[in-house]
Amino acid sequence: MERYWLKFKESIWFVPSLYGLLSVILAVIFSAIDLILEDFLLESVPHVILTTVDLAQIILGGLSAALLTMTTFTFSTILVVLTTYSSQFSPRTMKNFVRDPMVWRVLGIFMGGFIYTTLSLLFMQESINGETVISSFVGVLYAMVCLGFFAAFIYHIAQNIQVNKLIEKLAIEGEEAVAGYEKLLKRENLTTNIDGKWSAHPIAHPIIAGQDGYIQLFDIIQLVSLAKKYDGRIEIEFYIGDFVPSGSTVVTLYLKESTEIEENPEKLFTIGRERDTRQDPVFAIQKMVEVSLRSISPGINDPNTAIHNIHQLGRLLGRYSQLPKADLIFMDKENKQRVKLSLHRFDEVLYHTFYQLSHFGQGDVSVLGAMTDSLINAAQLAPIQSKEDIWKIQLYIIESMDKNEIQSLDRQFYQRKIDLLAKLAAKETINLENLVNKSTQRANLL
Repeated sequence: MERYWLKFKESIWFVPSLYGLLSVILAVIFSAIDLILEDFLLESVPHVILTTVDLAQIILGGLSAALLTMTTFTFSTILVVLTTYSSQFSPRTMKNFVRDPMVWRVLGIFMGGFIYTTLSLLFMQESINGETVISSFVGVLYAMVCLGFFAAFIYHIAQNIQVNKLIEKLAIEGEEAVAGYEKLLKRENLTTNIDGKWSAHPIAHPIIAGQDGYIQLFDIIQLVSLAKKYDGRIEIEFYIGDFVPSGSTVVTLYLKESTEIEENPEKLFTIGRERDTRQDPVFAIQKMVEVSLRSISPGINDPNTAIHNIHQLGRLLGRYSQLPKADLIFMDKENKQRVKLSLHRFDEVLYHTFYQLSHFGQGDVSVLGAMTDSLINAAQLAPIQSKEDIWKIQLYIIESMDKNEIQSLDRQFYQRKIDLLAKLAAKETINLENLVNKSTQRANLL
């Protein structure tokens, strides 16, 4: 139930619809007060906030047109920002702006104001000319609130259109996904070192995907409950974030004996049209890499943004390296193994993070230095067993670099960073001068 509520709450039109509904209720309440409680208004409410019906209609009509104009302008601004995210950063980052609660809250406020003023005008047609009403005063207050939100919206857009803010959000998004696994490791009765002790039961019952899409979430608690219910074991066949075709086996329930299984797959996992970062820190890393690649592309040529982003990647990679390397085996309260979940290996994550960056930044020493700085940041957080993988990817970056484009002072600058990483990884450093000389000799022979 919580998963459905979360999915509904993240719908684009949830917040505007909520504000629209509240505005309808507000219009009905104050229209009823105007029609029924006129004597109460005259006795209890200051006359300065009461108006005649004719004046109220003029005020509400003007406010209705103004709020509709502000709503149109806000919606146009949202579309411009979405276009900027798609063209300048990455199409995958658009969801970060779409999920921003401030954006849809402001749009909902304006739509709600238009609904309130329009309905108040509609209900006021039944009034008798000469009556005093309070609906127009409430409309004025609503308009002032909208004006305040509009100023806040402009400031919010000006802040969030900056690429540094986006990079920070992407890094936090990935760290929250890693923290979710860390919290799960502490919360559940879980072992991460199987040592070959995991064994499936003889009878396999596949649970298939009902639609094409990306695996967004696995409900581990539901999976453990299902395995316990039938005294079986569940193996998750895909990584979170993988694309699965309709009809493919997502999880397999292994049973000791043949049993009729009745279970709704939607309770166990969520499949959507796009990847989601809530349980997929690798997707957050991918989005950060795409922003860096756009920044160092010839069309944009903004290496400083790429450098800042790559530095942030190091912190996220360091956090990811702290997750267990072995498969996660979830147990029930009786310490019986129930569910096996595999995470992307750290060395694979490192490769997919840097293989494009090393290719497109092979001739730019500033980008090469940023990649090594990122690995240094990761090595400072990583456990000992993960530092081997970090050093291997550094060797890969050195292999990919264009040694003919790196000048003497560039080599000295880059050498210091390599030496520091080698010290953190407890490895023997690589001498760039020797590599350049060997490359030159080989070129002369050819």
